[in-house]
Amino acid sequence: MKSIRNIAIIAHVDHGKTTLVDRIIEACKTLDERTERTDLLLDNNDLERERGITILSKNVSVTYNDVKINVIDTPGHADFGGEVERVLKMADGVLLLVDAFEGAMPQTRFVLGKAIELGLKPILVINKVDKENCTPDIVQDDIFDLMFNLDATEDQLEFVTIFGSSKEGWMNYDWKDKIDNIFPLLDTVIKEIPEAPYNSGEPQMQITSLDYSKFVGRIAIGRIFRGDLVEGKDYMLCKADGSKSKVRIKELHTFDGMGKLKVTTARSGDICSIVGVEGFEIGDTIADLENPEALPRISIDEPTMSMLFTINNSPFFGKEGKFCTSRHLRDRLYKELEKNLALKVVDGESEDKFNVYGRGILHLSVLIETMRREGYELQVGKPQVILKKIDGIKCEPMETLVVDVPEEFSGKAIDLITQRKGDMLVMEPKGDLQHLEFDIPSRGLIGLRNNMMTATAGNAVITHRFREYAAYKGEIAERNKGSLISMESGTSTGFSINKLQERGKFFIDPGTVIYKGQVIGENSRDSDLDINVVKGKKLTNMRKSGTDAAESIAPKIDFSLEECMEYIQVDEYLEVTPESLRMRKINYR
Repeated sequence: MKSIRNIAIIAHVDHGKTTLVDRIIEACKTLDERTERTDLLLDNNDLERERGITILSKNVSVTYNDVKINVIDTPGHADFGGEVERVLKMADGVLLLVDAFEGAMPQTRFVLGKAIELGLKPILVINKVDKENCTPDIVQDDIFDLMFNLDATEDQLEFVTIFGSSKEGWMNYDWKDKIDNIFPLLDTVIKEIPEAPYNSGEPQMQITSLDYSKFVGRIAIGRIFRGDLVEGKDYMLCKADGSKSKVRIKELHTFDGMGKLKVTTARSGDICSIVGVEGFEIGDTIADLENPEALPRISIDEPTMSMLFTINNSPFFGKEGKFCTSRHLRDRLYKELEKNLALKVVDGESEDKFNVYGRGILHLSVLIETMRREGYELQVGKPQVILKKIDGIKCEPMETLVVDVPEEFSGKAIDLITQRKGDMLVMEPKGDLQHLEFDIPSRGLIGLRNNMMTATAGNAVITHRFREYAAYKGEIAERNKGSLISMESGTSTGFSINKLQERGKFFIDPGTVIYKGQVIGENSRDSDLDINVVKGKKLTNMRKSGTDAAESIAPKIDFSLEECMEYIQVDEYLEVTPESLRMRKINYR
């Protein structure tokens, strides 16, 4: 029986998790030499590649010195914490990856806290030691302090540290001694991470993630905690509500390299995927038919933000998308619930409205972006934080916000955050940057990134994570500029836009087709203003259209999806289609 190690790679966003997994795959010669290589093997959907972040956790298996190592790549963003929490259940140890310059970041703290709670043994990997001004030794001490503060056990505190650069493809015990492979890391994994134990007895497997195939339907993925699973045999599925149903395993696969290997039996300690089980949810247990025992369910942090999703009813309805009806929207949102644990959908007051609850702006925007790429048209309202009553006191979600910013901009950054009810906790120099930490309500983060980037000339690095629910901090000043609203439908003209430039900034170019009630710019004052940008120049036989000097029109402001979500007011919708993002007034007459 082959020895098995199950490890999860955890780190802050952009510290190099996925790149390291790629190097492990290469070192173990898992890929066929003939296969075409891409930059990041595991970030396989378009959104992940574009944004450079991992959204969904992935499983890979490699064999090194006759030991099978199951590697789980996890997302680094707090908004996808639901993914991290459940996959840690499958691991026996973690590789904690930390940037040699940035050190421990908020997300590092979040995922490491989860791993320590579960009693997992960490191996510290200090990555990017090829960076200028990096301080690997200081980072190592910081991580030790952090683990101590998170109540790690003595065994966990005796961790091994490996230094190296995933990008350059080397790892070693001394960061000054550069070699040409990552074998020291793999040797440490085999030595330090406990072997996945073989627990004999009646079978037990917890479903921690799922896959979907259009040929066989939903596929359950999880780790076998006890006994063996056999293909073609009947088992009992234990659900959340305590009910049980009989299921049969039609096919059984274990992970092999980047793909899967069909097997007849899978042993305890291994991670496998099962075809043929119907009606399961994440957290359910597949147990023995005669004597079923359910494993404790996975607990997930609650959502902190909600948004209204509704069908697109603008004048441009159905022009760009394939799926536009409330039935399409409903089916798609409920389908997302099957695999997105941290999401919640509640039917609104009418049939075409749905309240969607998630972990943060990024969590919800990834869902919206995925839907628009699939051809959906929809409208979303302004993001709202979820308020709770705890012991009769109105409470709201609080976050720890970390900002790294050049010293000359630190005053502006502090000013912006304190306006939004942020309390400063830490201020210290970090290389040539100022490292700032704040305690801030989640409400204060909506629209902050955009303003912060403007105030610091794009130099600020912002990260945040949910901390707890605390007493409501009072009203926060909203956007203080009104909207410029189109009062006519038609094609915008350069002549009109030029004449109205002193009124504010525009979100459209000349020649854009617009409709009545669309928000086409930001007013320079705090009230909304109706304007007509469709009107053209009156021509006579004395004056031709082309003889005037070319109008000098300022370029339009181009918003990303997250920026639009943060920008809209309570009385506005964001219209999302596969090709366009438009803001509009909800009840414009």
